[in-house]
Amino acid sequence: MPSIVVRQLVTLFLLSFWPFICLGTWLETPTEFARRDASSGHFPTHSECYNSQGTAEQCVPEFENAAFRKPVEVSPTEFTCGVRRPSRFRHQTRAGGADLHCDARIADQSHPPALLTDFNDETNATWWQSITMEEGGVQYPTTVNLTLRLGKAYEITYVRLKFANPRPESFVLYKKTKAGDAWSPWQYYSGSCRATFDLPERAPILRANETIAQCTGEFADILPLRGGNIVFSTLEGRPSAGNLEESDVLQDWVTATEIMVSLVRLNTNGDEIDFAVGGRCKCNGHANRCVKSSTEPGEAQLACDCQHNTAGVDCQQCAPFFMDRPWRRATETEANECLPCNCNGLSNRCFFDAKLFEKTAHGGHCIDCAGNTQGPHCEHCLPDHWRRHGEQHCRPCQCNQIGAVDGQCDEGGQCRCKAGVEGQFCDRCADGYHDIGPMGCSSNDSSTNGSKEVELKTKRLQMAEFDIQYKRRSVELVELQIVELQRKLGRYEVEAEG
Repeated sequence: MPSIVVRQLVTLFLLSFWPFICLGTWLETPTEFARRDASSGHFPTHSECYNSQGTAEQCVPEFENAAFRKPVEVSPTEFTCGVRRPSRFRHQTRAGGADLHCDARIADQSHPPALLTDFNDETNATWWQSITMEEGGVQYPTTVNLTLRLGKAYEITYVRLKFANPRPESFVLYKKTKAGDAWSPWQYYSGSCRATFDLPERAPILRANETIAQCTGEFADILPLRGGNIVFSTLEGRPSAGNLEESDVLQDWVTATEIMVSLVRLNTNGDEIDFAVGGRCKCNGHANRCVKSSTEPGEAQLACDCQHNTAGVDCQQCAPFFMDRPWRRATETEANECLPCNCNGLSNRCFFDAKLFEKTAHGGHCIDCAGNTQGPHCEHCLPDHWRRHGEQHCRPCQCNQIGAVDGQCDEGGQCRCKAGVEGQFCDRCADGYHDIGPMGCSSNDSSTNGSKEVELKTKRLQMAEFDIQYKRRSVELVELQIVELQRKLGRYEVEAEG
């Protein structure tokens, strides 16, 4: 007989004991989580971000139950028992069980979703509980979703669901990598993978598809009636799991900001679950703790206490002014701390320039340089400025507008002077020169030969006047020739008429 038929028969038998769905929590203590983390190959405690010599090194926050006291939303909301009306249920055992009551109006009889993530133990268990089949509406294809919001990104090692009563026949784990993303399937569970989800059971995971969500029927058996465990290990069977630091794909795969348990085929004879999520606050190796954020919107938001000159909720970027090389995640061998821009003390603002980094291995491009400077590192003076040796700031050249060729000066502050002009600023005539002007300074030799210059100028004027007179006389002669030609022409015309 097919296993799913057996499950249905057992379920029908158990329905006589006031069936229900309840999801409870026995959250592990920090010691238990540390022990589990150590057994999975992770360090059980957080690490420091700098060694005793002050050298930066990879650091991680403490391994924790990321679900502890985090909000859980049940959808549809009326599927929590006792919300629509008081109801009865039984914990299922082979021997049956006593009638219990659920009433959302009475504290000790209510089972709200907040009890999914509170701290309790097996001697004082609390749980969330759905409506019973007797109340109606929980049969397939109805789906009940439990959404856990972690407050920020976590790197998840495992999700553990401990069922105190029979496990659901089919359900799905979903996650969001970051806020605003669509839901991505993490794992499918069903005794009928093909019929329920149109998926093969245990599809192979290859390097080319390491983020495939498998479907498994491993935990589909309705037995045990109490205490059945389901543990989803995020990296189990993933080919690159041993090299997580170098796999961007798997780093995204294990990252979650929200987790949803979607109960597709419910065992309405009672499912109590310990909903535990083992992981670390995601800080990319640049922080060893997460704290309540004062800048991020929303309630109970968390953010990494970033070190290594990094910034952001997940330390996912370099802090302002520490952009001399690209941001990188810290690894066991390289802290990859962000380095300050080299602005020679003349600016506290910069940006990462990929082309500059490719050319010089230093990508910090300074802006708003002070001290009359410019350049990627504020290393050059502005035009018409110079820097005295040993000084950071540049000084104006202050070249004389009349005596200097232009406003530029050399590295010593010397302006470029016109002929006969001297001085650092080209503001005076050299010896033997006088009368600074647009063409420079005049030579003193011109005063002793003044008469010759006057005579030369006079001759030039006379020649110009003679030339004018000559041209005027030439015009007059031409005019006379024209008149004579006209006279002769008139005489020829008279003779011709006679």
